[in-house]
Amino acid sequence: MGHIETIYGCMFAGKTTELIRRVEGKNVLAFKPKLDNRYSTSHIVSHNGETLKAVLIDTAEEILDHVNGKAEYIAIDEVHFFDIMIGSVCRKLANQGYRIICAGLDLDFRGEPFPPMPYLVAISHSVTHLRAKCVCCGKPATRTQRLINGQPAHVDDPVIMVGADDLYEPRCVDCHEVRGV
Repeated sequence: MGHIETIYGCMFAGKTTELIRRVEGKNVLAFKPKLDNRYSTSHIVSHNGETLKAVLIDTAEEILDHVNGKAEYIAIDEVHFFDIMIGSVCRKLANQGYRIICAGLDLDFRGEPFPPMPYLVAISHSVTHLRAKCVCCGKPATRTQRLINGQPAHVDDPVIMVGADDLYEPRCVDCHEVRGV
């Protein structure tokens, strides 16, 4: 019987670290979007340096081209970068008996849901919502603050901008800011 797990939360909450921990020592096939080339073009890499060999793909449907029946677990990092089809792909693989573990941001820098996340959370057999620590006040952070030249990003800025602590920080809902709202 297959199973879908989703790990979600803001940046720096430990999503990738948890994904890697859950598949450690397992027969796993891992994927990440080509768009995410921050730390590696051949591995999923957590902010604290943990790694997992991965196949880089452009679309969710490409996962189906790589699954060969040899892996028991399918790990997908930065799942929010994929389109809504990622849910259908995960469901199809779970129906074939795979254990799917996804990790990604639930909200963009504006505090709006990334399109695939509500559906993916809804079809998951289990979900884990991780939080970071707000860099401003220390409360639990559920938002990802984007900073441009040290200032909060504008609501009209592009939704997708790959970066790490050079552009983003975790914030609680009270300290999160978006210019132009």
